[in-house]
Amino acid sequence: MTKHIFITGGVVSSLGKGLTAASLGMLLEARGLSIRMQKLDPYLNIDPGTMSPYQHGEVYVLDDGAETDLDLGHYERFTSGYLSKNSSWTTGKIYRNVLRRERKGKYLGKTVQVIPHITNEIKRAIRSLRGHHVDVVLTEIGGTVGDIESLPFLEAIRQFALDTGRENCLFIHLTLLPYLKSSKELKTKPTQHSVSRLRQIGIQPDILVCRTEHSLNNIERDKIGLFCNLESRNVIEEKDADFSIYEVPITLQQHGLDQRVIEFFWRNLEYRNPPDLTAWFDILDRLRHPLHEVTIAVVGKYAKHKDAYKSIYESLDHAGIKNRVNVRVRGIPSDELDLSQLKEVNGILVPGGFGDRGVEGKIEAVRFAREQKIPFFGICLGMQCAVIEFSRNILGFHEANSTEFEPTTRHPVITLMDAQRNVTDKGGTMRLGSQPTVLISTSQVFKCYGNTHISERHRHRFEFNNNYREQLHNHGLLIAGTSPDGKLVEVIELPNHPWFVGVQYHPEFKSQPTKPHPLFDGFIAAAVQQHGKQKII
Repeated sequence: MTKHIFITGGVVSSLGKGLTAASLGMLLEARGLSIRMQKLDPYLNIDPGTMSPYQHGEVYVLDDGAETDLDLGHYERFTSGYLSKNSSWTTGKIYRNVLRRERKGKYLGKTVQVIPHITNEIKRAIRSLRGHHVDVVLTEIGGTVGDIESLPFLEAIRQFALDTGRENCLFIHLTLLPYLKSSKELKTKPTQHSVSRLRQIGIQPDILVCRTEHSLNNIERDKIGLFCNLESRNVIEEKDADFSIYEVPITLQQHGLDQRVIEFFWRNLEYRNPPDLTAWFDILDRLRHPLHEVTIAVVGKYAKHKDAYKSIYESLDHAGIKNRVNVRVRGIPSDELDLSQLKEVNGILVPGGFGDRGVEGKIEAVRFAREQKIPFFGICLGMQCAVIEFSRNILGFHEANSTEFEPTTRHPVITLMDAQRNVTDKGGTMRLGSQPTVLISTSQVFKCYGNTHISERHRHRFEFNNNYREQLHNHGLLIAGTSPDGKLVEVIELPNHPWFVGVQYHPEFKSQPTKPHPLFDGFIAAAVQQHGKQKII
């Protein structure tokens, strides 16, 4: 029978429930278990697709086109369990489903209420990940205990344990242990209050994971266990990572988190052998002992907010791990770009985005990379900016632009597809999820992938305008990849440049620390070869 782990948080938000959940998932997989992961978010939006990155960080896209919370990026980077639209649920999505059923008469005229109808829908969402080949489902509950918005989700998982059997459901609660410098002590009272609120709802946590700046001693661990009604050995320390987030699984394993889970669910010996973490120790060794160092400029609209490009930064790190390179990222807001900021960088990356703010800065960054022969990587809008820049400065079409920014431009080198032009609901025009691409075998991207047929995730509305395809090609812009029918341009390159690649899709969503994405790998390798040759002593 599928087992369920529910991960809640208390005291403050942004404690790292997603990273903790992903780390535990990785440890259980390393023991031979099949897992699935899921995030339940309390906000009313249907999904984060229309939310500002300043509000919610990046929108992470899955293979099936689901627009999700960035924590699902942690899940995919740390584990191999398949994620789908059933891996991401919000209050808005839950209520929408309930109201649709009510309109269809599915409740037979009954008054629709939070209990049982909303909680039943939440439980249905949790059960959607069960399967004969799924050993454990890990469900992270967004928000913190005590939030009004989170109450239906907490009530639902309380009921779920009754329905499924308490022996099949494990509750993990993540809290903060603040450190007072004046008295030089960790304070356990906030954790006690958080657990008390959870117990008032009817949930007794089985394991406490305590975020802390300083290590717990036995006295503090015993005190927490006593006042929170659990064995002190089930109080797990999660000290802030000194070096990298990829230390977290190692730390949690050393403190016995995965062992406590195994002991709770299983009494047989099948899963009792410790996980093989050789690959993760190799990752940390490569991070700690790089051979080179490069500086990559990320010129984007949201460069001041790191979570807006979370997967891009992680993907750069993954490529650095592969190449034994310390990758220093310099985030540069594209609407404040000064070209002097780019003079000492070893590579320039222009990420995706929507809206016209900062676009001219992105285009200038592309021009600088092209003219100065600096390795360049354009992603989604970054690729479109490369097409605009090339059209303006090589073809001489000085008014070239995207119709997203200038609807009446004389040279719309980027535009909507014909099928999208009369659609008023812009959400219906997005290309979302995995789409196939065919690469030409003489291209730089083919050398990176080693394959002519690939599949990558998309999230965009505007496309390369094929009316300009021949002119751009004749002036040296290589169309390196297209959709299988050849109608949509997916990849562009400049063959006479050390490394100049633009892609319409989002490769950052398919990169892992143990398996960096081929294009990020190629980009960082080019930056090292071109500029970053100084060995770190």
